[in-house]
Parts: sequence; C-alpha cells; structure tokens
Amino acid sequence: MALELIPIGTILAVLTNQVIKTANAAKDLFDKESFKALSKHLLDIGSVLKELQRQELNDSQAARLALESLEADVKRANNLVDKYKNRARFYLLVKCRHIVKEVQDVTRDIGRSLAALSVANTDVLLGISDQVDRLQNEMQRVEIEASQSQLQVFDKLKQGLDDQTLDQGFANDMLAEIAMAVGVPLEPSEISKELADFRKEKEEAANRKERAEVFFLDQVIELLSRADAARDYEEVKKQYKQRVQAIQRYDSSEEYIPPLKPFICCITKTVMAEPVSLCTGTTCERAAIISWFESGERTDPETHEVLQDTSWRCNIPLRQSIEEWRELNYCLKIRTAKAKLLSGFETSILGALSQMQDLMTESSINKDWLTIEGLTDIIISILGNSHDRDLKRRILITLKDIVGGHARNKEKVVESQGWDHIVPCLGRDSSISSAAIELLYELLQDRTGWNVSVCRKLSEQCSTILFLVYTLLKGNVRESAEIAEKILLNLFDIDELLIKFSGPETSRVSMVRTLVNMELVDSNLKLLGEEGIIPPLLEMVSGNMESKLLSLSALAELSGCSANKELIAASGGVSLVLKLAFTPHVRAIIVVKCYEILEKFTSDTAGAKFFVDENGCQLELGPIVTNLTALQQNHNLAYNVRRPALRSLLGICKFDAGLVKKAVLTPNAMSLVLPLLDDSDSEIREIAINLLFLFSQHETEGVVEYLFRPRRLEALVGFLENDGKDDAQMAAAGLLANLPKSERSLTMKLIELDGHTALINILRTGTLKAKENALGALFRFTDPTNLESQRTLVEGGAYPLLVNFLRSSSVTARARAAALIGNLSTSTPKLTVVSKPSGCWSCFKPSNAPLCSAHGGICSVTSTFCLLEGKALPDLVRLLSGEVYETAIEAIQTLSTLVVEASPQRGASVLHEADAIKPMLEILSWGTDSLQEDALSLLEKVFMSKEMVDVYGSAARLSLAGLTSTNVHEDGRHRRKAARVLLLLERYSKSSTSFTPGLM
Repeated sequence: MALELIPIGTILAVLTNQVIKTANAAKDLFDKESFKALSKHLLDIGSVLKELQRQELNDSQAARLALESLEADVKRANNLVDKYKNRARFYLLVKCRHIVKEVQDVTRDIGRSLAALSVANTDVLLGISDQVDRLQNEMQRVEIEASQSQLQVFDKLKQGLDDQTLDQGFANDMLAEIAMAVGVPLEPSEISKELADFRKEKEEAANRKERAEVFFLDQVIELLSRADAARDYEEVKKQYKQRVQAIQRYDSSEEYIPPLKPFICCITKTVMAEPVSLCTGTTCERAAIISWFESGERTDPETHEVLQDTSWRCNIPLRQSIEEWRELNYCLKIRTAKAKLLSGFETSILGALSQMQDLMTESSINKDWLTIEGLTDIIISILGNSHDRDLKRRILITLKDIVGGHARNKEKVVESQGWDHIVPCLGRDSSISSAAIELLYELLQDRTGWNVSVCRKLSEQCSTILFLVYTLLKGNVRESAEIAEKILLNLFDIDELLIKFSGPETSRVSMVRTLVNMELVDSNLKLLGEEGIIPPLLEMVSGNMESKLLSLSALAELSGCSANKELIAASGGVSLVLKLAFTPHVRAIIVVKCYEILEKFTSDTAGAKFFVDENGCQLELGPIVTNLTALQQNHNLAYNVRRPALRSLLGICKFDAGLVKKAVLTPNAMSLVLPLLDDSDSEIREIAINLLFLFSQHETEGVVEYLFRPRRLEALVGFLENDGKDDAQMAAAGLLANLPKSERSLTMKLIELDGHTALINILRTGTLKAKENALGALFRFTDPTNLESQRTLVEGGAYPLLVNFLRSSSVTARARAAALIGNLSTSTPKLTVVSKPSGCWSCFKPSNAPLCSAHGGICSVTSTFCLLEGKALPDLVRLLSGEVYETAIEAIQTLSTLVVEASPQRGASVLHEADAIKPMLEILSWGTDSLQEDALSLLEKVFMSKEMVDVYGSAARLSLAGLTSTNVHEDGRHRRKAARVLLLLERYSKSSTSFTPGLM
C-alpha cells in the first residue's frame, strides 16, 4: 500500500539508479564473462527506463506491479553481485558452474519483468518497442556458460577428488592450473594468501551449516596444501626442525628407520603412498586394490573373505603417519650426507651427492630441507676448491637439481655469489662447461621467463660475461652453444658492447682482440653481425696498424657466416678489402687477411654474388680477375696469399663463365697456372687443376706440351685416381676431355700410365659431373682410326658401363655414351669375319656360335665391339623418343653404323625388329634441321631394302611430304634429301613383296 502513495515517476527514477548501479558493479567481478553479460543487459534496461521517464509513464496498477517485480529482480541481481564481490579467487573457480547458473536465472527473471512492463506501457514505448521486445526476448532466453578453461580445470579437480588421487604430482599440477586460470602468480607468498582466503570461505560455509560444501572445500584445500608452491617457508623450517629433533634419539650411524607393519600393503608388500581402507578394515595401496578388483577378485586380499561391499575410503591418518616416517628417513639421509660432505674424501663426497639427488627425486620438500641444513652452501664451497673434474661436474648437476624450479634456492645461490665458482667452470672441458652453462641458465630463469634482476646483477660484470659466453662458444657441444646463445641474447647487452666498439681506441682494440681469439659457431657469428658489429670494425680498418690487423682478422672470422657477407658488402667492405689487397707496398700480414676474407666471400656457391658496393651494384669483376691471375707471376708469393687468391679466382670464374675467358686473355694466364700442378702444397695443386679445366674450355695451347714434360702426365693421372678429391678428379677428367683428340701420342701415353683405367673407375664411382667429364675424355680412346686404343678400352671393361649410361638421368651422360658406342660400332664391320661356305666339308661342319644378324659373322663385345652383343640396341632405340635433341642425334648416328652399304638389308632388318624405324619417322615431325638430316640419311640407307619400303612406305610418305613441300634450308639440301628418300620409296612397286623370313 505504501508503494501506491509514492509517485510512479519517483519509483521509476529510483529503479533506474538501482539498475545502473548494479550494472556497473557487475562489470568488475572475477567471473567476467557471466557478470559482463548481466551488466550489459542491465545497462540496456537502464536506457529503456530513462525513455519511460522522458515519455511520462502511465500510472496504472499494471505498470506499478511490473515496476515492483522488476525492482525485486534487480535487487536479487544486486545481492548476487554483493555475494560474489571480494570472494577468494580459488573459491570462485570451484563454484564457477553454480555462479553462472545463478546469473543466468536472475537475468531471465529480469527479462520476464521487463516484458510485463512493456505490455503495461505499449503506447509510451511505441518508438522503441522493437528494441524493448528484442531485449526482453534475449534476456528470457539467455544461455550463459562458464569459461571453458575454468570448467576444464574444475572438472579435472573434481575427477581427481572422486578418484581420490592425492599424490604430490597431482597436487602440484592442480595448483599450477588453478593459479593460472584465476591469474595468481605461482609463488609461495601469493599462494599462501589465496589459500588463507580459501580457508575463510570454508569457515563461512560451516557457519551457514552447508555441510556438503564444507566437505568439498576441505578436500580441495587439503589437496592444494600438499603442493610445493603452497608451503610457507617458515612452516617448512619449523617442520624440518621438528623432524630433526625426532631423529636425535637415533645413532649417527643409522641411515634408515624400518617401516611399521601397518605401512606395508598386503598386495604389493611395499610401503604405501595412498593407503585406502576396505569395509573389513584391511588397508591397501589405492592403485593395487583397484587392480585387484578390476581383475575380477571379490575377496579381502589379506583375510580372503568374500566382500559384499567393494567400496573403499582414503585412510588419511595412516597416510600422514607414513609421510612422517618418510620424512624422518629423509632427515637421517640429510644428516649422513652432510657428514660425508664434511669428511673431505672425494669418494664420500660423491656418495653424498648421489644421496642428495635421490632425496630430491623422492620428494621436492627435500630441496628446501637440504638448503636449510646448509648442504647447498657446502657443495658450492667444494666446487670452488676442488680440482677433480668428475666431482665438479657432479656438483654442478646436483646444484641444478637443487635450484630447478625453486625460487628460494636460486635466490640463495645468487646471494651467496655462487656463480663466482660456477663461471670459471665454463673454461673447463665440455662435460663440465655443459653442466655449468645449464646451471647458469636455470639460475637466470624464474616462472615467467628471464629473471630481470638476476640478469642485471650478472650483466654488471661485463668482463666476466664476455669470458663466460665466448669461452663456452669454443666448445663443440651443440646444446651448450644453443643455451649460450640464449644467454647472449638476454644477458649480454649488445648495445653496451657497441658503445665499447665506438669508444676509445684502446677499448675497441681490447674487445676485438677478445673476439678474434675465440672460435665462434655460425649462429653466434650471425648474431654479432645482426647486432651491428660490422660497421665499427670497418671503421677500424682505417686506423693504425694494430687496429687494421685486428679488425680485418675479426672480419675474416665473421665472413665465415653467409649472412655477414651480405652485411659486410652492404657496408662497402668488399671494395675496401679489394683496394687493400691490390695496393702495392701494403704490409704482408694485412694482405694475407685481405685474401682470407676474399676467399670466404667466394667460397661454396657464393662465387662473386657478394662482390657489390654499398649501393648493391655489382663491382666490375674483369679487373679483379685480371689482378688475381697476374698475381701468380710472383714466384715468391707466400702460400697464405697464393692459396686464397687462387681460390678466390676459381670462385669468381665458376660464378660467371664469361669471366673465364677474361682470365684466359690475361697475358700468359695458362702458363702461369700450369706450373702450379707441381706445387708442393696439395691444395694449390687441386685449385690449379680446377682452374685449368675452366681455362681449357677456351684455350688449350701449351697444355699438351706441358704434360709431356717428365712426371707431369703421371700427376694428372694421379688426380684421376684420387677418389677422395671429387672436385680435382672431375676437373682432371674435364681437362682431358677438352684437349685435342688428334694428339694420338698423348692417348697412347695415357694408356701406358693406365689413365684409361682411372677414367673407367670414375665411371663406376665418381660424382655425376666427374662421370660426364670422364665420358668426354674417353672419346680419344674410341677413335675409329686407332683400333689398338679401342680394344684397350673395351678390354678394360668400359662397354657395359657405357650401356648403363644410356639409362642415366643425365642427358649429357646418355648422349656421350651413345656417341662412344657409335665410335666403337664403326669398327665392328672391319673386325667381323663373315662366314663363307667352302667345299663339301662346310656342309657338315657344325656352327659353334650364331651369326650376328647385323654383321653376318661371329661377333662379341671384346672382339668386334658389336653393339648387339653389348645389349645396347634397346636403350639406343629408346633415346630416339622423348624429343631430346642431344641424345636422339647421337643415337641415330650410332644406329647408322648397323646399316652398311654392302648389305643394308641386314641392318635395316635389325632396326625393324628393334622397333627403331617408327621413332625415326616421328623425328621428321619434331626434330631440328640437323637431327632431321641425320634421320633422313639413315632412312635413305634403310629404304634400300624393298621389304622396308613395303612395311613403312605409307607412313614414310606422309612424313616426307611435309618436308618436301617447304624449303627448310636456303640451299635446299634438306628438301633435296627428303625428296631423294621419297623417290627411293616410289622406285619399288607394291607388287615387290619378297619379305625376309620372320619380318612380318
């Protein structure tokens, strides 16, 4: 009745303020998603209520009832906000489902009240009726869900409690996941506060007589309190002192207290970790009894009586007693380990370290107890004083276990300046340095990543850090180098290093000298380049002699990394180095460093890629090649200049074939490089043979004469025989391939020195490029005018290898193998003895070997080089297909050797049976002019046989008609040859059908 006396406008104003106030309060609650949805809807209602105020709400009984209902619902919402405001964050997570349900219910109720108010004021809300209808419909049907991450954490927690999973690992995992879900740092101080608030929630639930909630919260609190991060340090110390007091009654020689009988599981016969009790009172390990029942057993494992009830419950008092027994044993082991450490005997100390690691494996609380008892300080002291390598390594590993994931112990080591003893270990052998760098890395980490304050403390010792990182990088353990790189990125302030480089000359020289004396891995060289070390080094090149030498040495080191080559080139470094290298009267040691840099710039596949100026424009390479070649005129040139200069020249020539000709045109270029084949240094000899191979592609003058000098040709054959030097072997074979084939005396001398055998071996075991070059070199041994060299080659086992190369993936290898077989096949008719009947006796004389279908006599690979006997024909025919000019033309020329003028029908018949004629006709449609000419020449010989005309005449006429209708060559040779073959076809009438037996 009192509400009826208040003006409806006043009621509306008060309600509007209450809605806005509740909406704003809901935005700041922990469960953001659900309360954010409520807040949004309330703010929308606030807008509707303000519109009603502006339009003057109808004062009716229905309107007042609707406002009264809406006010009650908003008050419920406000109470809900107050209820969950300032509650413990852990509590809000475990109640997330319940909270979301409450928020959803009150949101739907407010929506229904808004609908009633809308009906009571239809005319007033006419302008915004669509908005109000949408809002009240949305609120009545709203579906609010808790955060999926929170639900997953809660479900995992609930499942673990239902399964009574109460072990240390589960407690640690759950506390970490809950803390992450609610945004609490996983630090003991923060966790202690949250657990204290959580316990207050349990007490309030007890005051409300909510027994089920109290029971559940008690379970959660007990579980989370077992986690490592939940331990209060003062409580940990207090607990340790209590346990130490308890073991005082045990003799100092005792290291173990036997377990009481109730601690032993009747199934596993071992001490239990999670004891549970059956209805009969029998206690077992939880996992063991679960397995017992799952195996089908329904009896008490101790009394063997049949169980009517197979349920079990956690025996918390027994578990606590077992834990106390274990902790007493931990204290006994800690006491024993301390005595061993203080004994001074290395064997005892090693035993103590093993005990310490076992203790930390058994329980993480021992990390605290070992430090509380002072064992951490003791082993740090031993680390600084001991000279035993294995002992140092073991101490470093143990320290890493002690500080691993343990903020207090890390702080303890850092505060005691423990790294004063750790850092020097980085200069030891790889096993010690690896353990030291892993420990140092762990010390620099906290739960969020790098510990900024600890990093800052260590970075203040700049000289120590340089020694630490660079000394470690001299090692060869990849994992350690990777850790060192991370430390370098986060601990070593590069900006400070660059300030030193940009500072006084003495400071820069000192820093560069340190850099030069270290052996850095590629990733760290790249890192230094990226951080801007190159421009200061290039500036130092213009300094005094010491600065110049050190900076060039550092640049030579950095040039070992491809990324740095680009940076040096972009800074104008290549031009600077070239200028120094080619300037007369520069100190020899400076020139050496310049050529060392140039060598690295042209190494591998780089060639002259990085020979650019600071604008990225390619430097003029011609003068560089000329200078590098002419440099070899100096017979007194030092090895450490000649070798990198030659290698640079080789790299540039490989980069651009046009520059090879430029080098060859340098006065006496060939004669300057040839003598280097006699150099005492094997590397220079190998570079020389590679250069000569490239030069011989343009010029061979003087090479043969040089090789005929004493021991020169033997040296060349030596390169061919050296399987360990692939590049030199390839180059030697290539050089021979490029030398004139007409030098018959060279060929015979090579045979005398087994050069042909070396080439055949390359065909078996060389690289693909070496094999291609070896095939090119073998042409001089297959000269048809030199049967002796041909026979030597075949007897050396070359023929089957050549046949195999017809199937090679390399077009060059296939083409050269086909041509070599063709050269050998050219000699076959001369070597074949054609069998002729003589007298009556010949009629009765048995034939010991079949006659060759192509040559009409007795053939073999070794005696007549017959390609049919060598099984080469099918592969040669295959080369006709595929539209590859290089292989097709060589195959045609080789197949032509089968069709001889004396008896063309035999060869034509062989080609027919091998299906070779059809692909030859197809070549007339796709081949080049020269290829078509060769095909026509062979077809002209084939169609001397009437049988071939009858078989292929129709197809041939169609192919030839196209060629004869167009003048392909200006001189008409192509058309005339095609016309000649066409006339040959027309010469035979279709009635002439005397087929060779088996032909059709």
